[in-house]
Amino acid sequence: MCNIRLQDLEKELGLNFSNKELLKTAITHSSYANQKKKVEFNERLEFLGDSVLQLVISEYLYTNFTQEYEGFLTKIRSLIVCENSLCDIATGWNLGIYMNMSKGEEITGGRNRVSILADCVEAVIAAIYMDKGIEYSKLFILDNFKVIIEKAISNEIILDYKTKFQEILQQNGEVHISYELVKFDGPPHKRKFYVNVLIDGSIKGSGQGYSKKEAEQNAAKEAIVNQEGVHE
Repeated sequence: MCNIRLQDLEKELGLNFSNKELLKTAITHSSYANQKKKVEFNERLEFLGDSVLQLVISEYLYTNFTQEYEGFLTKIRSLIVCENSLCDIATGWNLGIYMNMSKGEEITGGRNRVSILADCVEAVIAAIYMDKGIEYSKLFILDNFKVIIEKAISNEIILDYKTKFQEILQQNGEVHISYELVKFDGPPHKRKFYVNVLIDGSIKGSGQGYSKKEAEQNAAKEAIVNQEGVHE
């Protein structure tokens, strides 16, 4: 990645790295490194960043929720550091457009894949920690995760949209929920699935994704939004 693009990413993050190589490694996916010689990728940084993030969020919750028990703190932390939350952070940083990855990974939707973006956020956090230390990292994390933390405490973060949708509907009695594969298209290496979710045969939401599971989750997510709109 050229220095200009690294500088653009630094602007997105709101900081300047003393060691630019750390940031470059943090945004390099293994698929890219496998095609190059002597190129580091971000899995080791991801490992470190996960621990740094867990520590900072754990300390914040422990310090600010002194009357809450371990179970509550663990639940809130899991919502803050889950893949969906980290993907939201990555989206805010426009991280996908800066990542180094192979053409094959990019073609199959890698720049928008939740797991890849979430891992990259952890790697970036580790790079910041290695470059600037724990106190700077703590301030950076708490500033960037402020909205996520508030949503987690307010129970606004959903890990499983299918389960959540079922729970919402069952409050009004038994209903029959089904997921219908409408179609799929694209070549085998880039197959996209389109799914409808139905309540007693009536379509309540639609979703798409690069797996049937992802498409079903997105259909349930849309159905929840539509359902909430009905109640407002």
